[in-house]
This record gives sequence, structure tokens and C-alpha cells, in this order.
Amino acid sequence: MSSRDCRYRSVVKQDLRVATPPLTPTPAGWIDVVLKDFDEFLKDHASCEKKASGMALSVAAHYPDQPKLLLAMVDLAVEELNHYREVVRLLLERDLQPGPDVKDGYVNSLNQLIRKGPEYFMLDRLLVAAAVERRGAERFSILAAHLHEPELRKFYTAIAESEARHWTMFLGLAGDHFEDQVGERWRELCAAESALMLGLKLKPALH
Repeated sequence: MSSRDCRYRSVVKQDLRVATPPLTPTPAGWIDVVLKDFDEFLKDHASCEKKASGMALSVAAHYPDQPKLLLAMVDLAVEELNHYREVVRLLLERDLQPGPDVKDGYVNSLNQLIRKGPEYFMLDRLLVAAAVERRGAERFSILAAHLHEPELRKFYTAIAESEARHWTMFLGLAGDHFEDQVGERWRELCAAESALMLGLKLKPALH
């Protein structure tokens, strides 16, 4: 773990974890649907990693005047792109190819909660990203626990750990920039994320 990740974890542990509500568990049926069509899940996973890299670059481009945020997003974009490469390799090993990107109703709905005013936009963007990564960490952990192939289990355990680092990083960045504004808004967005997640149709996809 880098010194930057450790610093962000420290910020979250001291200031924000106490304000983070428990994560509403993913419905038990989700993993059954994923395992029944794991090839389709892999295609969706590849798309998610590619989009995550693009999101990080978008944030970096939006805030070139914020050195800490800029560097974190550049590093994240590279990491997510490396994940995309690894998932593409898994697809090719199975004689599959990535599918077309499709709209992600879950992520799009969360993005609609981002307030547009300049005093709110960065805060909400960071917190929505944290909520998405937090859910990803949970679901990849569930997947890893149910996989029988040792290499796949190892891969998805590592992916889950990365997602956990990412959501705490986003919270740390929010705390760096907004301090006491974070807690209440984070709780609001966690509640909204839970409601959206519970309304999702179960399908072989991350969201």
C-alpha cells in the first residue's frame, strides 16, 4: 500500500468512518445470477473498469489546479486501466471478447444526485464515487468467496481490496477539501445508494 493510501485511510478512520452507516447487503440472489452466466459478468466487469478509468481522468481534467486530487486520479486511472487489461485477458482465455458499453442505470442514477453548484459539485462527485466503489468492494468480495478456481478467487480478492482502498481514498479526498461538510452528505448518499441498489434487477453484472 502506498503512503498516500495510508494517509487517506487515516483521514477516514479518524474523521469519517464513525459517520459511515452500515452497508446494506446485496441480495443473496445476486451471486447466483452471476455464477450462472459468469462469461456475461466478465464482459460487464471489463466495461466497468474501462469506465472507472475514464471517470478518474474526467475528474483529473476537471481539477488540474488541485495537485493532491489530480495525482490521486491519475494513479487511479492507471490502476483501473490495468484492471481492464486483466479482465480482457480473462475474456480472451475463454475465447470471448468485450461487449459494447451499455448505460449503467445504477451509476447514472447516483450521478443525478450530484448537485451542480460549484460549492457542492466536487464534494458530491467524490462521495458518489466513494459509494460506487464501496458497493464494488462488497460485491467483488462476495464473488471471490464463491469462486472455486484458485486463480480467479485470488484475482477477485485483490480487486475487492483495491475497491476498498478506492472508496476510502475518495472519502479521504472529500475530507481534505470539505472537512465538516462530509459526514451528513455522505450519510444521505449512502441511504440513496442503498435504495437504488435494492431496486436493481438481478443480472450477471456488477450493478
